[in-house]
Amino acid sequence: MNLWRTRSLTVRVSFLFALIACAIVTSLGMYLYSSARQALETRADYGLIGRVEHFRTLLHDLYNVKQMEDRPTLFETMLGSENDVLMFAYPGQAPFVRVNPDNMTPPPMSPVGLNQPLKLPALQTGERADGVRVRWISAEAEVGSEGTKVVIVGAHVMTQESHMLSQYYWQVIGAAATSVLLAALFSFLVLKRGFQPLTSMAGRAAEVSPTNIAVRLREEDAPQELRRLAQSFNAMLDRLSDGYEHLSQFSADLAHEIRTPIGAMMGLTQVTLNKVRSVSEYQQVLESNLEELQRLSRIVENILFLAHADHAGLAVEKTPLVLADELHKIAEYFEGMAEERDIKLVVDASGELQVSPVMWRRAVSNLAVNAVRYALPGSIVRLSSKPQAQGTWVEVENQGDPIPQEQLDRLFDRFYRGDKSRSEFTESNGLGLAIVRAIMLVHGGRAEVSCSAAGLIRFSLYFPQTPQEIPART
Repeated sequence: MNLWRTRSLTVRVSFLFALIACAIVTSLGMYLYSSARQALETRADYGLIGRVEHFRTLLHDLYNVKQMEDRPTLFETMLGSENDVLMFAYPGQAPFVRVNPDNMTPPPMSPVGLNQPLKLPALQTGERADGVRVRWISAEAEVGSEGTKVVIVGAHVMTQESHMLSQYYWQVIGAAATSVLLAALFSFLVLKRGFQPLTSMAGRAAEVSPTNIAVRLREEDAPQELRRLAQSFNAMLDRLSDGYEHLSQFSADLAHEIRTPIGAMMGLTQVTLNKVRSVSEYQQVLESNLEELQRLSRIVENILFLAHADHAGLAVEKTPLVLADELHKIAEYFEGMAEERDIKLVVDASGELQVSPVMWRRAVSNLAVNAVRYALPGSIVRLSSKPQAQGTWVEVENQGDPIPQEQLDRLFDRFYRGDKSRSEFTESNGLGLAIVRAIMLVHGGRAEVSCSAAGLIRFSLYFPQTPQEIPART
């Protein structure tokens, strides 16, 4: 079975077409063979009945039985073939006229009465020693005006019919074999030509590589049956291209983020090692290196969290949270940072949530620190929750500089920042908002951001009651 599945589609379909053609031609041939056999046998039966009826009439026109005995050859010339049987006998006696070239013994049968017509049911079937079919019939006849009763026994040996049917049988076998070969040959040629679009698509797909990922299948040249396949393949390539581009950008950004603290540590260490330093100077270098290592540790921790969220998935253990209490705790935590920038934190919350407390606090804290960091001095940062029938919205708003839509669409990307300096709208390592989105995905929700023309920036987190229920934001 495995070998059959690995065969070429052209060979497999050609073989199946050949089997279908063989089955159809053989079935049709057998049907025609059976019809021809039945027609020949029926014709031979009616011929035999006709001859016996003729003998009945002929005997009735004779004057006496002696005329029959004197001219037996007259009856031999009226047989259907040289192997046919014709016998005349008085009832219960041996035949006085016997034409039986093969010396066959008649089967037991009752003769048809004088006034009864001869019909097909009166015939009996037998076989010659070589297996050839024989049809027998027996009928009573009256000779002349004497009223002498004679029994006629006739038989037709279907030699000619058997020969014709044998030839026809082998013709059917030959036609079936020829049809198999022709069907296999023509279907192979047709399928080989018909599969050329697949070959072209395969060649085109072989051109795709990491350095040539922009290659796409030609949908306009594909047959209608393959057009959907080409569209799906091109859509897959688009997704792979986007993923490859994001991965390349992620790798470049990651290298950039790691290079900065590593470069700082190496430079400071090299300068320190140029000459002998005091214990306090070495201690300052170690403290500086520790800060950079802690920064690297946070980057690694965030990347590992995102990797688990993207690929392995996280087991979320949910517990109920009172939103008002939790948001007040977050506001109190960032109150000192907000006061430094003359920013006021306002909480407007109600309701409860079934979430992972650690993940929920991390997501909202990332939004809160982001809002406090980039809000205009003297403005308000609002933390709120809005329970709805199918879920709850948690929102963090701040007043800042307006953000273009093309930047809003990418704020949740990893390491993305609003300008080339890479210093706005995200945490220091550029992963804060990406982590927020990952936390929402593992909760079956989503994260959104919007910005009004006046610069009111709103980050919204939607936590559905079930992962399937995520309505559009109103």
